[in-house]
Amino acid sequence: MSAAPFWLTVLEAGMGAGALALALWLRPWRMLQGALLTPALAALACLPWLWLLPQKLPQGLQVQLSGACLLVLMLGWPLAVPVLALVAVLVWLIGHQPWTAVLTQWVWVGLVPATLALAVGAALRRWLPPNIFIYTLGRAFLGTALSVFLAGVLFEVIHHLLGGNTLHEALVARWLMAWGDAFLTGLFAAVFVAFAPQWLATWSDARYLKPPSA
Repeated sequence: MSAAPFWLTVLEAGMGAGALALALWLRPWRMLQGALLTPALAALACLPWLWLLPQKLPQGLQVQLSGACLLVLMLGWPLAVPVLALVAVLVWLIGHQPWTAVLTQWVWVGLVPATLALAVGAALRRWLPPNIFIYTLGRAFLGTALSVFLAGVLFEVIHHLLGGNTLHEALVARWLMAWGDAFLTGLFAAVFVAFAPQWLATWSDARYLKPPSA
């Protein structure tokens, strides 16, 4: 992602600071006392390399995977936000992009998809019955595709207004990349539901596996 103008950098910094302050106010570190310490450390070990991928590819249209929606499923939004902040710090330390570009990546690849995923999850819990397929197919797969794509649309529209890439081509690329994130998130969510449900803060056996009422 290219460096943003000063006013947009200020806006992104405000968005990041506000999300981080809200998340820390909820004291998410309390969740690390249980089984979620393992996926949190795994995210810090693996996610920076996923975010560094665009820096290793040729110039032009770059592949960018997020992983933020999976992180929300695993850790919950309050804990996912500071973990994403640490991921961005590692990307800045390891990579060669300026801090403004990493800030843009943190906001639009991390925070915005994570927040949209939280909203999608809340809507599904409110309007659809508690079912394992609603969780894996609806929230993890389709919800990720929607969240990542909408975050990409917001980013591309703003940068198109600033004279960036052709909007139509950028949106097609965002749509295709969103399905890559959706596939990975749906796959890992299904595996964790089956073999390690304790690594999913948003999963509940009592809610999603309860027998149907007579």
